[in-house]
Amino acid sequence: MKIALYGRTFGESFHSSFLKLISELSRTRTELYIFGPFYDFLVKELKLDLKVSALFHHENDLPVGIDYMFSIGGDGTFLESVSLVRNTNVPLVGFNSGRMGFLAEISSGQIAEAIAAIQQGKFSLEPRTLLKLETQENLFGTNNFALNEFTVQKRETSSMITIHTWINNEYLNSYWADGLIIATPTGSTAYSLSTGGPIVVPGASTFIITPIAPHNMNVRPIVVPDDVVLSLKVEGRSSNFMVSLDYRSSSFDPGMELRVSRADFTIKILKLENHSFYSTLRNKLMWGLDKRN
Repeated sequence: MKIALYGRTFGESFHSSFLKLISELSRTRTELYIFGPFYDFLVKELKLDLKVSALFHHENDLPVGIDYMFSIGGDGTFLESVSLVRNTNVPLVGFNSGRMGFLAEISSGQIAEAIAAIQQGKFSLEPRTLLKLETQENLFGTNNFALNEFTVQKRETSSMITIHTWINNEYLNSYWADGLIIATPTGSTAYSLSTGGPIVVPGASTFIITPIAPHNMNVRPIVVPDDVVLSLKVEGRSSNFMVSLDYRSSSFDPGMELRVSRADFTIKILKLENHSFYSTLRNKLMWGLDKRN
């Protein structure tokens, strides 16, 4: 196998788990390709003498023929790895070096099981839709896509902003709020959930539009088909506002039109046979801990 490893840093509590991962991979005669800054961290902090085929630093460095990309960290690290994989169809595998993680769901105690399952083909690949942002100014260049969510927010002011919103050129609403989230089903358990948005199963072909702290309490989240084009214009007392795609953000001026639609490629996420979206919900959100349930 050819495996690309992406990560940033992790705490001492995960050191032995990572060594277990490397040990399992070495037994399978895996070719390792490691993200450059992550390799430097491993050599400095863990004193590892890693045998690697090559290092990579950005998406153009990713070697051809990679079988899987392993993301080592949390959901934030996983989202960064999406930017490297992009439309290459390389499946992503999330190893969680912390506690919470809907995307990086393979825990420390499941490492040996996960490597064996991958070797034996005991997994499925879930395609996940992404959204893309289009603006005249091309704010994010070629990285204008997101797996979780698009967010527009106020910046450097305590005043609310107004987000005028259209669906396929039909007026929907003018949200008077701190901001607005447009989430994919994958992102429904992220920022959108924390602001009152619904949980949506990953296979649903939908977007979730969730206002952030709306002035009017009767303005609620809405779920719409993902084959539409959402257009937004923002106004407020500030001279600029903030827009984000997952972990990337940029400022923009009033009057700019923001167009959000479904991206023309998907990301493949590797799921072990005993893992499902519903079991992840129970585990991560601790459903059923109340004895009355």
